[in-house]
Amino acid sequence: MTICIAIAVYDGIVFAADSASSLIGKGPQGEPIITNVYKNGNKVFNLLKGAPLVAMTCGMGNFGRAPIATLTKDLRKLFSWPGVYHVNLERYTLEEVATRTQQFFKEQYERIDPRPDNLNSFEYWVGGYGSHSDLHEVWNFKILNGEVLPATPCGAPGDAGLLWGGQIEAATRLVMGYSPLMVDAMTKAGLEAESAKALLQSVSPLTQAQLVNAAMPIPDAIELADFLADTTKRFVRFLPGADTVGGEIDIATVTRHERFKWIRRKHYYPSQLNPLETDHV
Repeated sequence: MTICIAIAVYDGIVFAADSASSLIGKGPQGEPIITNVYKNGNKVFNLLKGAPLVAMTCGMGNFGRAPIATLTKDLRKLFSWPGVYHVNLERYTLEEVATRTQQFFKEQYERIDPRPDNLNSFEYWVGGYGSHSDLHEVWNFKILNGEVLPATPCGAPGDAGLLWGGQIEAATRLVMGYSPLMVDAMTKAGLEAESAKALLQSVSPLTQAQLVNAAMPIPDAIELADFLADTTKRFVRFLPGADTVGGEIDIATVTRHERFKWIRRKHYYPSQLNPLETDHV
């Protein structure tokens, strides 16, 4: 599993994610079990070099034999080449980039043979600025129950706020003031589902911690994203079971003028032995 954190402020966007990659096998009764956890997965991406665009993922780590990080690099090439996926750096919108990203992964998912069971899920974020836009945007699409859902905006252009995905228990408890399982808990206690949802909606404004301010500088947004991702990693460490959030936390930002910047990322190769290599994830 994963923790993905996205923070949008006036200054720009921050994406942060851990590096854990879990292998799922089958137990004696055919039930899914975690057989291993690797801690060097890549989940934050430079989506198109030279453009103020950033991407992030959680859920399925590969489609068949193709890791999501490799597929993202394949898409990055297609964005630069003539063809249906080409992105003109002089005139593009975030909707165009997000829609083409969703279409690419939809095609890749539908090629998996044999198809994965419907218990698998996948989520992908695209954030940044259009070529003629002063306002950042964050878009998201998902694969749920075997269905590839369309790319949708996470709010209006320029909106500030906090988004998360993956293993959201710790972040939800910390920011919202309750577990994401609260509605289930209330229904099990005898409350009607709709009444439980309504109650939670009325309580949320009183329990939510106001951690994000639209005017906060991007360095503070970076620290907050790092804090929430690291808190989730430490929270999962002490839960029963495998450490399905872990490894290093990769962080990238997009701003209007500095464009895409890596803040922290791991390398599997020593940079001093590869002086001509650039950060390429």
